[in-house]
Amino acid sequence: MRLPDIFKNPRVAAIAGVVLGLILGLMVGWWLWPVNYTDAVPEILSQRYQEEYLRMAIDSYQASPDPDLAVERWNSLGKNAVPLFVAISQNPGRQTPAALLGFKAALEGKLGPLTAAATPAPTLPSANSSSLKYLFIAVGGILALGVIGGAGYYFFLRPILFGKRPATGEKSAARQAQDITNTVEKTDFSGLGLAKPITQTMTTYVLGDDLYDESFSIDAPSGEFLGEYGVGVSETMGVGEPKKVTAIEIWLFDKNDIKTATRVLMSPYAFGDQGIRARLEAKGELAPIQPQGQVMLETATLQLLATVVDLEYGRGNMPDQSYFERITLELAIWPKQ
Repeated sequence: MRLPDIFKNPRVAAIAGVVLGLILGLMVGWWLWPVNYTDAVPEILSQRYQEEYLRMAIDSYQASPDPDLAVERWNSLGKNAVPLFVAISQNPGRQTPAALLGFKAALEGKLGPLTAAATPAPTLPSANSSSLKYLFIAVGGILALGVIGGAGYYFFLRPILFGKRPATGEKSAARQAQDITNTVEKTDFSGLGLAKPITQTMTTYVLGDDLYDESFSIDAPSGEFLGEYGVGVSETMGVGEPKKVTAIEIWLFDKNDIKTATRVLMSPYAFGDQGIRARLEAKGELAPIQPQGQVMLETATLQLLATVVDLEYGRGNMPDQSYFERITLELAIWPKQ
């Protein structure tokens, strides 16, 4: 099919028009009449970006504690600071409980208890707000056109030009891990004569999932937030890709406890290596991982039982039983009696 003939198709012509309009819009908006804005503050951003700003401020304080700078960044969010901090505390994501508590302590040392009254909102020039408003509208329109043009090319124009859709490829390591997790049956603790857990989760690590780091919320039957727990990579070995994980850490955060309980599960090789053990001792109690093995973590009001449901070591030019090919864990939480 010749290229001119392709554009006789109305659908293809419409898609080409969208793409051309996007290119012209970028030229006008970025080169001919670019928008200039100054002195913007986080308070006028959308809630999503305000939350990202506060998360970055928390991370920054953890890396380089400066209470005065923390207060300055806090005040730049105005009246939205307290609700945003509450939302982040209830859903920390990659923020550690220690980072949240440290940031909160720094603020309360300067401002007193975190209330809306302690966070005065800065006054903003109306001209800047207007400029930013138009900027967001322009960027939103450009992004929308980009999504439409990209989707049109991917689903319609590419098959016409090349006669097929792109191959989906192999599953990622994270997707493989999720498929394994979905096939594992959870333990029936009530059938073993134990109380039913508050929450019970299966999680799987597969070699190649270099970003493996999962966290889960603990909520009472009434909906009250009790804490969080999770698991992630603690130590790797060797060089090259994918990373060779030789130890993982399990943690339990209790809102009623100032300390987060952590247990590091290590491969037999890592557990016997004094250098690796010395690096990991600061993270928490060390333990060798064992098939069907169990470890218990306790805080002031919570207990976590971690069970190694499945375990396979990697093979290659590394020492035997030194890194993991696959691990499936069952994590169950009970209130501490």
